[in-house]
Amino acid sequence: MQRFRKSLQRLLLACTTLFPLASLHATAAPSPIRPIESHDAMANGLRLHYLKAGQGGATPVILLHGYTDTSHMWLPLISHLDEGRVVIAPDLPGAGDSAIPPSGYDKKTMAQDIHALVQQLGYHKVKIVGHDIGLMVAYAYAAQYPDEVESIVLMDAFLPGVGDWQKVWLLRDKWHFNFYGATPEALVKGRERIYFEHFWNDFAADPKHSVPEADREFYTAAYAKPGRMRAGFEYFHAFTQDAQDFVVFARTPLHMPMLVLAGEKASGQFLITQARQVDTDVRGVIVKNAGHWLIEEAPEQTIPALVQFLDTPAVALP
Repeated sequence: MQRFRKSLQRLLLACTTLFPLASLHATAAPSPIRPIESHDAMANGLRLHYLKAGQGGATPVILLHGYTDTSHMWLPLISHLDEGRVVIAPDLPGAGDSAIPPSGYDKKTMAQDIHALVQQLGYHKVKIVGHDIGLMVAYAYAAQYPDEVESIVLMDAFLPGVGDWQKVWLLRDKWHFNFYGATPEALVKGRERIYFEHFWNDFAADPKHSVPEADREFYTAAYAKPGRMRAGFEYFHAFTQDAQDFVVFARTPLHMPMLVLAGEKASGQFLITQARQVDTDVRGVIVKNAGHWLIEEAPEQTIPALVQFLDTPAVALP
């Protein structure tokens, strides 16, 4: 018992050191206790920051966050995954503590950056998970390096250029795709929290059960740093190029197992339908009574589904 207490104290100390503003989401308390390390690496000429946990010979898992988030969003999940594998959660280029590139915010290029990081770390086969913008990067990664991806998870958003993509639920706010440049940056400066509240509240099934307050403060501070909002705007500015790239990618269907988790009150069946246009082995799950922020809104549904899929050896459907 004393040994357990000491281990718990070490974990809490590590979390306090690495994530002073972090909320560990009490609704999804971590299962096995494991340290989470913070690192930087040069990849594709770009400095990328990433979180790392676990060790062992099972296929590594790569977790890619979305807009308004950083790698911090994955803390509730990381502690639940099998300790016999490495888990890597990078900050996407331009976000968190990763460098801010002058260009290259199309998801094809961002996937190449993440792939360079994976190669730099010595991993040649991975399972990859993406939420929101991260799912677009995850798909672009799998499409470019299909032999290096054992399985893939897409979590609530959409794939630009695939099917009737401009009718997806999230596109009711299409105005922010064109919200970039000097004037939008000036309007949002010092008001980052106001801007993000729109996404955190209006994309949730219930704004009172969306992204927790401590996390809102953490993300606001992260994106308020110089250049971060500009980089975030560029994720959307690149959608025209992404749509063109994804049309080409979709001509060669993927065959690895794909799990799609979609909020009932968000992208819903639409993302599952899109996924089946790009992959021959799709398992679709509608997360009941949830909006876009799946881990925050419905951890009791989302985390077990992710853990089961990621901790089970990937076997293609017959």
